[in-house]
Amino acid sequence: MKKKRKHSSKNQWTDHLTRQALKDRYPARSVYKLMEIQKKFKIMKKGDHVLDLGCAPGSWLIYAAESVGENGSAAGIDLKEVSVGLPQNAAAFVGDIVEMDDHAWGLKHYNLVLSDMAPATTGRKEADAARSFELSLTALEKANSLLVPGGNFVCKIFQGSDFKIFEQKVKPSFMHHKIFKPESCRKSSKEIYIIGIGKK
Repeated sequence: MKKKRKHSSKNQWTDHLTRQALKDRYPARSVYKLMEIQKKFKIMKKGDHVLDLGCAPGSWLIYAAESVGENGSAAGIDLKEVSVGLPQNAAAFVGDIVEMDDHAWGLKHYNLVLSDMAPATTGRKEADAARSFELSLTALEKANSLLVPGGNFVCKIFQGSDFKIFEQKVKPSFMHHKIFKPESCRKSSKEIYIIGIGKK
C-alpha cells in the first residue's frame, strides 16, 4: 500500500505541472525549469537574441521569446517539428545542430544559447550519460562559436562519469559557471544544468 501511495503522489505532482503548463499555454512542463533558472541567474534580458538547441516541443522557445520582448528574438532548432504557435519574435527550424550553419537565420551572434537536449534513453545509466555528454559537447561548441562576449549558456547534461569533464570544459569559456538542479525536475532524474555566465 505504501508503494501505491508513493506512486500516486508522484503522478499527482507530474499532473500538477502538466496541467499548469497547459493553463499557462506552454506545450510542456519543462518550461518551469527555465523559469527557475531565469529567476535565479537572470540569464536573459529585454532585447537579447536567444538560440534554443533541441527546442521541441517549444516551451523554452516561447518563454525565451516572451522574456526578451519584441526587440529581441528567439530561434530554435530540433530534429522534430515544433507544431505549436510561436510569438512573432520566435522561429523554429527542423534540422540537426551538428550540421547547422553557425550563422543561420541572419544572426551572427547570440546573447544566450540554451540546450535542453537529451538522448533517446536506453535505460542503461552510463550509456545514456555518455550520449548526453556528447550532445552537451556539441552544444558547448555552438555556444563558443555563436555567443557574444558576456553572453550566457545553459546546458542540460545527465550526471555520469563524464560530468566533471564537461564542467571543466565549460569553465574556461565563461567568467563564472554554476551547477543547478531546478525543483521542477523529477526527483528520480539524473539531469542537471550547467550554466555559463559571461562569455569571455
